[in-house]
Amino acid sequence: MAALYVVIGLAVVVMFWVVAKYNSLITLRNQTTNGWKQIDVQLKRRHDLIPNLVNTVKGMMEFEQETLERVIQARNAAVSATGVADAAAKENVLTGALSKLFALVENYPNLKSNENVKQLQEELTSTENKISFARQFYNDIATQFNIAQQVFPGNIIASMFNFKAAELFEITDAAERAVPQVNLSLKK
Repeated sequence: MAALYVVIGLAVVVMFWVVAKYNSLITLRNQTTNGWKQIDVQLKRRHDLIPNLVNTVKGMMEFEQETLERVIQARNAAVSATGVADAAAKENVLTGALSKLFALVENYPNLKSNENVKQLQEELTSTENKISFARQFYNDIATQFNIAQQVFPGNIIASMFNFKAAELFEITDAAERAVPQVNLSLKK
């Protein structure tokens, strides 16, 4: 009779442990989803600001229409992205197009001093920072979620309930990995 109580007790303990592990995986999965949604909110803000910036500079940059068109094309592609990897790739293209646009704005004194352009550039810079922080949070929580699924004995529960690993944001462009060259000499 005592052996039966021991077996029942062990079964109850195992059941509670499975429920607790399952709940912790659900919590991490939901936090990962929330992290992605935070990125999505910031990306939408970025996507909404870009047409305003392009419209503001369009008239003064008539010789740079190709750059403006690339920014709009990159923005439209980024808006249609699905999933982390696709969004990361398309957002990197958009970042490159915006960088070129900002560099060109520096060549136009009228644009450089235009308050609307300055304000939009500041808004985009602020949004870029928020996107970076949101991506960092997402990668941190997604990594925790992935680790919880891969370590023993959590991997057993994760496979039983068909949990999938979360994708991470990563640098895919080799040029972004390159160390920038800094030359502080006064010689040209």
